[in-house]
Amino acid sequence: MTIRFQALPTDAVRALQNGAPDAYGMTPERKISDGDGVPCRHCLRNVDAGEPYLVLAYRPFPELQPYAESGPIFLHAEECARAAETAELPELFARTRDYILRGYSTDDRIVYGTGAVTPTPEIVAKACELLQRPDVAYVHMRSARNNCYQCRIERDEPLGA
Repeated sequence: MTIRFQALPTDAVRALQNGAPDAYGMTPERKISDGDGVPCRHCLRNVDAGEPYLVLAYRPFPELQPYAESGPIFLHAEECARAAETAELPELFARTRDYILRGYSTDDRIVYGTGAVTPTPEIVAKACELLQRPDVAYVHMRSARNNCYQCRIERDEPLGA
């Protein structure tokens, strides 16, 4: 099985960069990066020192429901190119020792028993394992320390194709 790591969609990011409200209805906060630990969820690169970035609440689900987690993320304040979808762990994430991986169903609910703190070298294998389950439609990768959304992971082809 092959998988795809997916950054945030460009249309949603451009709206936020242009002043659209975040998941809590608030205007994203604008800050200047010190160059350390400010990962943009669109280009999947760190925001360089001196560059402006946005801090905002993001909900990676299409609608409100009990499992629709939201939380803080960072984005470049200025337009950046969306990271290419890839089967390999994006380089941005290689610097952290572990992440939470959690599977979700087609109706965007957590699939119980799928969530686990996963060592970074094992992320691709664990995502493949989760996505082989017929009840898992996609996987979220989140910070193991703060539960911040990092990216979405999907099958490269439909299950059973």
